[in-house]
Amino acid sequence: MNYVTGYYTTRFGELWDKSLFDLVEEAMRGVLKQNNLENKQIDAVFFGNMLAGVLENNLHTTSKIAEILKVNIPIFRSESACASGGVAFNLAKAYLEANPNKNVMIVGAEKMTDYSPEETITGLSAAASGEEQEAGLTFSGLYAMIANFYLEKYHYTEKNLAHVSVKNHFHGTLNDKAHFRRTITSDQVLKSPYVAYPLKVLDSSPISDGASAVIMTNNLGVVKKQKYSVSVLASEVATDTISLKERKNIDEILSTKIAGNLAFKKAKINRSEINVAELHDCFSIAELLAMEDLGFWKKGEAGKKIIEQSTMFGNGGDLIVNTSGGLKASGHPVGATGIKQIGEIFLQLTGQAEKRQIKNAKYGLAQNVGGSGGTSVVTILGI
Repeated sequence: MNYVTGYYTTRFGELWDKSLFDLVEEAMRGVLKQNNLENKQIDAVFFGNMLAGVLENNLHTTSKIAEILKVNIPIFRSESACASGGVAFNLAKAYLEANPNKNVMIVGAEKMTDYSPEETITGLSAAASGEEQEAGLTFSGLYAMIANFYLEKYHYTEKNLAHVSVKNHFHGTLNDKAHFRRTITSDQVLKSPYVAYPLKVLDSSPISDGASAVIMTNNLGVVKKQKYSVSVLASEVATDTISLKERKNIDEILSTKIAGNLAFKKAKINRSEINVAELHDCFSIAELLAMEDLGFWKKGEAGKKIIEQSTMFGNGGDLIVNTSGGLKASGHPVGATGIKQIGEIFLQLTGQAEKRQIKNAKYGLAQNVGGSGGTSVVTILGI
């Protein structure tokens, strides 16, 4: 069995005074200190990052991490668009399954705000197909097409989408590491400017800087010395077409559906047993699709169910979603997001989530998506 024994994250936001590797170092030092581990006790590092090769002109980030830690161990970088962090975690789990009594660090990071919006958006668009890029489509445009299709098919309006942002901004006020820590109303969402119809500024996650790290181990001696630990019950990756036009169903993320089914089968638990979930709400429509694709709500129901706000902290629901604030309010430094999601589940299951702590949380799920659904990672943790 593999265990997560520690988590550290920097603040997410516009961190002008810190470089990419300042953030990486803070996250790595923080998680080592939390676990009372020394650099030499880490057997491998897995680094999730999307944009360093484009924005930083640095593809050899692994060697820089070795330099920071002063080690000569294997260090691997994973790039899978916004799912880079989740994929890094999945690869680390596979490494541990092949190597007994090892400790690994998984760190995800991104530095996005030092560059012009045009540079950053161009870099992010590299996760779309060449044809979509040539047509001038950004990810807000791609998710807007998905949203239009969904709203028309199931007879919903932009008001239904707005409730995702309202909920996640409320959760962000409870997270002192979140990019945005203010509540918003559905009217504010609806009055915010359009980015790509029907998605507006307040339907969209921000461009953020940040880094997050976790320790995962299969060394029981190390586990016993830790104050907190959770079991990694499943981590599954699935892929789909990079182009929307090749998808069988525009109103679902098939890769999430496949990875979710595999993860629940591997974890040997029912969906009703999940108490907390971190879902990839890059845009408001994405959380609605995730709730359906993961089987928490029936197909076409999410637009109606979200209005009930049963997934909001403090409302007494059986499943609370995006307690960190999600990508929408916590922020979205793309390489860090998948690790932060897993870290938030770790905090909830170990009773360390402070003002947003869910009572008696036993199982949690994280869903990390790359591009418009070309890659999905679903991870289930339990105590």
